[in-house]
Amino acid sequence: MAGPAGGAGPQWTSRFGFLMAAIGCAIGLGNLWRFPFQAGQNGGSAFVLIYLLCVFLIALPILIAEIAIGRHKGLSAVGSTRELAKESGHSALWGAVGLIGILASYMVLTTYSVVAGQILSFSLMSFSGVFASENTGELPLYADNTHAVLWHGVFIAATMAIVARGLKDGVERMVTILMPVFFIMLAGLGAYSLSTGAAGRAIDYLFAPRFDQVTAETVLAALGQAFYSIAVGSAAMITYGAYLNKKENISTSSIVIVSADTIVALLAGLMIFPIVFAFALDPAAGMGLIFDALPQIFAGMPGGQFVGGFFFFLAFIAALTTSISMLLITVVFVEEVFGIKRMLSVAIFGALAFGLGAVSIITPGMAENIDYAAGSIFLPLSALGSALLAGWIAPRAVMRGEIHHASEPMFRFWRFFVRYLAPIAVILILLLGIDARFDFGLNRMLSG
Repeated sequence: MAGPAGGAGPQWTSRFGFLMAAIGCAIGLGNLWRFPFQAGQNGGSAFVLIYLLCVFLIALPILIAEIAIGRHKGLSAVGSTRELAKESGHSALWGAVGLIGILASYMVLTTYSVVAGQILSFSLMSFSGVFASENTGELPLYADNTHAVLWHGVFIAATMAIVARGLKDGVERMVTILMPVFFIMLAGLGAYSLSTGAAGRAIDYLFAPRFDQVTAETVLAALGQAFYSIAVGSAAMITYGAYLNKKENISTSSIVIVSADTIVALLAGLMIFPIVFAFALDPAAGMGLIFDALPQIFAGMPGGQFVGGFFFFLAFIAALTTSISMLLITVVFVEEVFGIKRMLSVAIFGALAFGLGAVSIITPGMAENIDYAAGSIFLPLSALGSALLAGWIAPRAVMRGEIHHASEPMFRFWRFFVRYLAPIAVILILLLGIDARFDFGLNRMLSG
């Protein structure tokens, strides 16, 4: 994997491979619990409608921009942003857009893999019948840091093994297997949950329009969910775009990606909430419900040993396909800049991610601080940079050449939103994130 597509480098062997990789990157653990809970608590389909508007008017234009930036130069996220700016007569410092995104993704990987390792452990424990024979609140996973470090290491090792095999034999081959399996499992578990749980209450909770619950806070929640759900700002889509054939339609591919991401989030709600309501659980419990209550529920359900195992394995796939992109973009950058061979760069940065994650397990507050810096500061900064680079720095003709399948009116539509609405929205997300930590009153003002 001697760098992205830039001419002689590797490319996706098929549009399907690219789409599976990009969808797998976008679909993460947040799709399985954060979006469904947000929708249920913020007006049902009223929230979903606002979310869709935010996705298609803000997140989608940035996604298209990032894929186009990557494909145009065919380099790492840093190389693509830097060289596009230089080609346009601007400073090479625009390469910081890609660098910030890479840093954000790598920081997230160090803690994301800890949770993902726990999920893999839960899947195996469920399949083996541990949930049926023990009190899940006393499982080693909750009390023993060594157990958490071990499974964190297993997950990092799996991610490293895939990335080390390169684009075609590693990443593309695995995502074209894992993502169809993911969708089949999601559909099967959703059908099972709807047939055995409180389907009516779940559908009402998720889809009944409750516009009386819509407030400014609801709109802000939908905006934030739309931004973080599509993986913009992470440098992953710039890197994946660098491997994309010039003949591929960026616009329609991007629409497929955001549509699949949204459909998965809605199906996840139909998979989880019938069980939640059938067993009188609090739907507001969020991630705590996933790890604390559901294992006990699965233990008491007919066939719950396997339902729980498949549920957590599905979540593991979602986490793995995301973590692959997080490590890959770092490795590609290091190979391009320092000329380090793939296996060595994977070994170095995989081991470092393991070490940082292990330290975060035993250091109170470290994971939260890493997630805050990466998610609330670096991701919005990188996404903002991508929007400005595509909308204001790059010549119109360059972007038109990459988004060449779109009609002229649709291109103008994209260009307007990536130049104006998207930057304003991302700046708002950035300010809200800073305010959440330092409290200068913006959240209260907008919500009150």
